[in-house]
Amino acid sequence: MEHYKPDNCYTPKPFITNLEQTAYQNINYRKVVWTGDYEQLTVMSIPVRSDIGLEIHPDTDQIIRIEHGFGMVQMGTCKNQLNIQQRVGRGAVIFVPAGTWHNVTNIGNSNLKISTIYAPPHHKVDTIQRTKCDAMNEEN
Repeated sequence: MEHYKPDNCYTPKPFITNLEQTAYQNINYRKVVWTGDYEQLTVMSIPVRSDIGLEIHPDTDQIIRIEHGFGMVQMGTCKNQLNIQQRVGRGAVIFVPAGTWHNVTNIGNSNLKISTIYAPPHHKVDTIQRTKCDAMNEEN
């Protein structure tokens, strides 16, 4: 999926939130919280023993922050060579440069709550995907 560019009718408004609380209260797999011209904020809720799914964004940098729970991050330049692996917990920040394969798996015993900043925006404004399956169907 190529990055999303808001149309000419969309004008981003200034926005302030308690990010930890916003992520913790999110019950959806993915919810777009705010979209600007050059970046986008989403929150995600990953069930126990599930993951984001191995993916790559060729033209999008991504910052992932763990807001609640524990995860295992895997990253690498090749799909079959994820040579960066690290356990992460609340407060951890993961920088994923464009063109990097990456995945985050929930290794805790409660839903993993994360926030993600995409630059440039990657999803349509106001996207809500209740499940990982919904997200995969929309991308295909």
